[in-house]
Amino acid sequence: MKLYFKHYRVLPWLLILPQLAIIAIFFYWPAGQALVQSFQMEDIFGTAREWVGLENFKILFADKTYKESIYTTMYFSFWVTLLGLGLSLFLAFFMQKVVRASLFYRTALILPYAVSPIIVGVLWTFMFAPSFGIVSYWLGQMGITWNHQLNSDQAMWLVIIASIWKQISYNFLFFFAGLQAIPKSLMEAAAIDGAGPWRRFFSIQFPLLWPTTFFLCVINVVYVFFDTFAIIDALTQGGPGKATSTLVYRIYFDGFKAMDYGGSAAQSVVLMGFVLLLTIVQFRFIDRKGNQ
Repeated sequence: MKLYFKHYRVLPWLLILPQLAIIAIFFYWPAGQALVQSFQMEDIFGTAREWVGLENFKILFADKTYKESIYTTMYFSFWVTLLGLGLSLFLAFFMQKVVRASLFYRTALILPYAVSPIIVGVLWTFMFAPSFGIVSYWLGQMGITWNHQLNSDQAMWLVIIASIWKQISYNFLFFFAGLQAIPKSLMEAAAIDGAGPWRRFFSIQFPLLWPTTFFLCVINVVYVFFDTFAIIDALTQGGPGKATSTLVYRIYFDGFKAMDYGGSAAQSVVLMGFVLLLTIVQFRFIDRKGNQ
């Protein structure tokens, strides 16, 4: 085997070359461009550029609306992660009890992950449309006036619910696989000792699922920071009054609508740095758990 790979030492590099090219073209090149542009100021026509150093970052952190976008993103991320993981774990726990038609239920829970985020936004827009949405009609019958186009709290919770629905399949798969991987002998021994289902869950299953839970926390935060852009754009366009304008949506708005290329690039660098920090924390946590 060693002689084979020594003779064909170029072959492994040739096999991974397409993947390396994709990463370089679609990740490192745009990231490098954003980093360079964050230190420049450019006119709206893209014909003149001026090196301004850290001026874009100074303007950014002095902007009160940017701080509001940070708060909006944190609020949005907290509820999507907490409610999404909680509901997914709840469904995965009870899915273990399903004997009949378990394949059908698992498939139904996985389907939302296959739906494009922009389609998710359109679907929930139709369901909650103030004038003809079926859900807004039911809420009206209960005495609740629904209009997420004017009510900022309703708009925020609409994008939270839609984002949870989109991500719940991913969380469910990891939790269900984690629960299935727990040795049944542990559960049977706890049952023999008199522990009920909830006692077994909180004393055995949930502690063993903690590494998976931490991993999914990081994944869901990254999902909120990047992949919810299409959902927000289809549902609320960041409104009303920028109530749902998260960091990633603000990057799009400032770059493509306000034509502030330098400021938008600076925001991209800040967001990229935060996600990089999250990734480092995640891998250090996994390494620590693996060495224990």
